[in-house]
Amino acid sequence: MRNGAPDPLVNSVFVEDIGMDDREKLRQHFLDHPAEAQTSRWDALWKQQTTPWDRSTPSPALVDTLLEKKDDLGSVPQSGKRKKALVPGCGRGYDVLLFASHGYDAVGLDASETAIEACKVLDAEQGYDESKYPLVDRSIERGSRTFVLADFFKDEFLQKTEIPQFDVIYDYTFLCALPPALRPKWAKRMTELLAPDGHLICLEFPLSKPPSTGGPPHGLSSDLYGELFKAPGEQVKYDVDGYAVQSEGISGHGLKRIAHWAPTRSHQVGQGSDRVSIWRHA
Repeated sequence: MRNGAPDPLVNSVFVEDIGMDDREKLRQHFLDHPAEAQTSRWDALWKQQTTPWDRSTPSPALVDTLLEKKDDLGSVPQSGKRKKALVPGCGRGYDVLLFASHGYDAVGLDASETAIEACKVLDAEQGYDESKYPLVDRSIERGSRTFVLADFFKDEFLQKTEIPQFDVIYDYTFLCALPPALRPKWAKRMTELLAPDGHLICLEFPLSKPPSTGGPPHGLSSDLYGELFKAPGEQVKYDVDGYAVQSEGISGHGLKRIAHWAPTRSHQVGQGSDRVSIWRHA
């Protein structure tokens, strides 16, 4: 069985949680639209308040990762230069607020103007809410939260934030939202944005959805992440069902996986099928 191949039980949960109609509407919304036109399509969904991916909280898998994987991620300094975290495709910004509660200066990036406005509203309402985002370490101040309307693949947001690279980058529902043709570009960009000693956290989703069914969200596999990071920017080969074909070797400019596990908790839509991986420069 392929890594991340469909599980009938998990698929039934996915259908129940989001609804087949919502998934099909989402797929149809982007059908036959080129990659360069998809940004406006996402913003249209936000304006219509059609956001079935919005869970109103950070993923429990990320909550647990930041608490339990400190040895892998490294500590946030109590003084001096703060660590920087990036959340591309941040949606309403829940994960950005979570990183800030751990002491990171966190940047949320989205190409939807409506989503960024929603982030600012959430930050004003909950950014300092101890019941939702309690400060993890009282010896470290809560980090800043910055929300930027920008293209992930262009450098303008780096100039706006004055952050050339990030200590932690978090990807969840971003890769699966991109057209498959942009995957090599996504991998190369992640490698460029990650600081030399930085860590990329990938909450791999949806692993239970067959890639052949299209998207977004496009079905992924753990093998796909590995292939993309062997030689970032280079094309990945797929089999007839749309799964990544494993190749030999790793590029000196790639990322290596240092941890990979099935989270005990995740959002209901991915519970039992999600995986978390942590990557560093090779």
